[in-house]
Amino acid sequence: MQLVPKTNLVPESIPTTEKIILDVGGMKCAGCVKAVERQLVQYPGVKSACVNLATEVAVVESEIGAVDADALAKQLTTVGFPSQPRQPNGKVAGEKQAIQDPAERQRQEILSARRQLIVAAGLLVLSGIGHFGNVGGFMLPVLHNIWFHCALATVALLIPGRSILIDGWLGLRRNAPNMNTLVGLGTLTAYTASLLALVFPQLGWECFFDEPVMMLGFILLGRTLEKQARGRAAAAFKQLLDLQPQTARLLPKPKNANATAPLTAGGTQGGIVEIPAEQVRVGEWLQVLPGEKIPVDGAIVDGQTTIDESMLTGEAVPVLKQPGDTVTAGTLNQSGAIAIQATRTGSDTTLAQIVALVEAAQIRKAPVQKLADTVAGYFTYGVLTAALLTFLFWYFVGTHVWPDVTRSASMDMAHHSPLAFPHSPSLTHSSPLLLSLKLAIAVMVVACPCALGLATPTAILVGTAIAAERGLLIKGGDVLEKVHKLDTIVFDKTGTLTSGNPVVTDCLPLGEDENLMGRWGDGEMGREFHPTTSPPHHNLITPTKILQLAAAVENGTCHPLATAIRQEAQKQQLSIPPATDFHTEPGLGVSAVVEGSLVLLGNWDWLQWHGVPIDEKLQNMAEVLAADGKTVVGVAVAGTMTGLIAIQDTLRPDAKAAVDKLRQMGLRVMLLSGDTPAAAIAIAKQLGLNNTDVMAGVPPAKKAVVIQSLQAGEMGRIPNPKSQIQHPKSVVAMVGDGINDAPALSQADIGIALHAGTDVAMETADIVLMRNCLTDVVESIGLSRATFDKIRQNLFWAFAYNTLGIPLAAGVLLPSLNFVLSPAGAAALMAFSSVSVVTNSLLLRRFAHR
Repeated sequence: MQLVPKTNLVPESIPTTEKIILDVGGMKCAGCVKAVERQLVQYPGVKSACVNLATEVAVVESEIGAVDADALAKQLTTVGFPSQPRQPNGKVAGEKQAIQDPAERQRQEILSARRQLIVAAGLLVLSGIGHFGNVGGFMLPVLHNIWFHCALATVALLIPGRSILIDGWLGLRRNAPNMNTLVGLGTLTAYTASLLALVFPQLGWECFFDEPVMMLGFILLGRTLEKQARGRAAAAFKQLLDLQPQTARLLPKPKNANATAPLTAGGTQGGIVEIPAEQVRVGEWLQVLPGEKIPVDGAIVDGQTTIDESMLTGEAVPVLKQPGDTVTAGTLNQSGAIAIQATRTGSDTTLAQIVALVEAAQIRKAPVQKLADTVAGYFTYGVLTAALLTFLFWYFVGTHVWPDVTRSASMDMAHHSPLAFPHSPSLTHSSPLLLSLKLAIAVMVVACPCALGLATPTAILVGTAIAAERGLLIKGGDVLEKVHKLDTIVFDKTGTLTSGNPVVTDCLPLGEDENLMGRWGDGEMGREFHPTTSPPHHNLITPTKILQLAAAVENGTCHPLATAIRQEAQKQQLSIPPATDFHTEPGLGVSAVVEGSLVLLGNWDWLQWHGVPIDEKLQNMAEVLAADGKTVVGVAVAGTMTGLIAIQDTLRPDAKAAVDKLRQMGLRVMLLSGDTPAAAIAIAKQLGLNNTDVMAGVPPAKKAVVIQSLQAGEMGRIPNPKSQIQHPKSVVAMVGDGINDAPALSQADIGIALHAGTDVAMETADIVLMRNCLTDVVESIGLSRATFDKIRQNLFWAFAYNTLGIPLAAGVLLPSLNFVLSPAGAAALMAFSSVSVVTNSLLLRRFAHR
């Protein structure tokens, strides 16, 4: 699966890098993530690597052909992280796999989680009963027997704790200690000290076999709850994956291309073969029965039906589809049997691109996560150092400076609950060595690099999945952080703020005598031509002829204005003469040879550049039309101005509401258009925008320069006579249709594209609005802000927890408040810290119900 990050759009460029996706197992915390990334970037040929703890996926960027994916996965497996390259169908490669197919692995993880939950509950109950000594006032001698707890601790370490100890040891051996290393050292130290106390009673130490048992119980319980929470966080993305059809029904193509009945009345036909959807090729015909999902992107060639496109657009109302209409993979055929011709298959389908983008978004980290990653790389070493210093301080200093406090604390840790407040300073039997050892164990166990590793990916996992459900594709954590800083949002006009379906409103033919002027106009097309003065001059060209010439030239382009002219000609049932030698200057004009003469259609600057004279009177007529918000296109034949065509585009129904909400969010809203200043200002007035927020007359090629000027605070350099005001540097979002606006979308800090069925929108923009709805701009910004707030909350909790928990476990409050944290209590806090981070991320679901 190819994951495409945001890059500057250069269609002629040839990609020099490729991306390899690996499913990686064995990661337990942020330290593991750092270790995997270090292993990957050290591999020859790898340029960069990004690893996600929550999804257990690594994305590696390398020179094309420089890295063998299987060898890279084998290298990771060798160092303790079982890995396999992922194939385009989402499955891992190879017959003998170090990790299972994702679906099978998910089923096994559910069973494993249930078993682990039972084991954790059993350990906590048995050790807890012995820890507290009785149940309901009734003494249980067997469970209170020291030999029982010795056996229980031994079994706990050898069976449920075995994987933790082995993984911790392997991490330590490969110079990449992790959370299991800390837990393993803590439990083994507690078990060994208790065993020595039991075998050599003359030492005078107390046994605390219940501590390692409770530590393992709390850790297993916490990991089980965390895994379930992470499963809920990934549920929406799994539902997105489930939308991808698995099979397709291949139809034999009729020999006659005009055949209209590839389907029988019963909806079946001989020769139909079921094949995997991923094996369908472009151009093949497929049959889709009612109730089935469309297997690939395509066009209907036979039949009529209604399609549920809610997975793509969010609209619950089914859409009527007839021959010639396009259909999208993953949408649901509801009412009729149809035959479609495949236009996009496999990873090229819209749904596959959405899945790839969402998966890529879940891996792309927010810059704020870099601090957590840096800390995680040295975290375990720091904790081990802190544990050693804790032991040395209390053994050589603390127990001598505060003998009474440490005596009671030592006894209380042995005989009371995990969170203890000593109450018996008169106790005389204590061991400075054991107290120091327990405090050191508590420091090792309470530290939680896992919370640091889950802080960002779980929030991004939930946020991007919620966004995908709503037809919003947000491409990663770096996008979320930029959105949070956003202060300016710039809208393209045509096709973005407006409906993109303009209509011709006026046609003004001009003769050699400019006092003679015919007119279709005043917003009423289709009326008969009437001269405004005396009967037409012999050189006066008629409105019909102007429209015919313009439609002939516009046959060479697909711009919305061209479509409006062609549609008007069709509406008038005019014959369109043939044209040759088409040439288009995006945003400026078009030309073609019609009936032996060069015909030009475009704006004034472009026409003048081609040598067409435009006098003041003509300019005034155009300004009158433009003042009504109309776009004026000049028509010149053989170097002479022969007419004007006025075209008007209406605002989208939701444009005003979207702009108002964005301004209420504290954002500056601006309009950027290649149209004339008068036409742009007319639209701005309808939106309630000031003239200073309008940038008009900017061709597509220069829109990126305008965005760059806004970012640099150089508004005065923008070619807009209406606005020469200097502004501070801005964090800018650009909203466009993803076609002509691609350079501006790429230049903006945040590019937001209305999905127009183009790859450009998918590749260039940071946020893609699949429903082509402007209110989704507000929704995407609101959800991005909410997700980034969760990231910051999670990181704050993760850092605060460790910042407070480690000193607390080290006994910082012992001298003043007689407060001591036992190893079991430290394990409980550590286990639930990561659970709290994931749970906080799940609270984003509340945003989904607003």
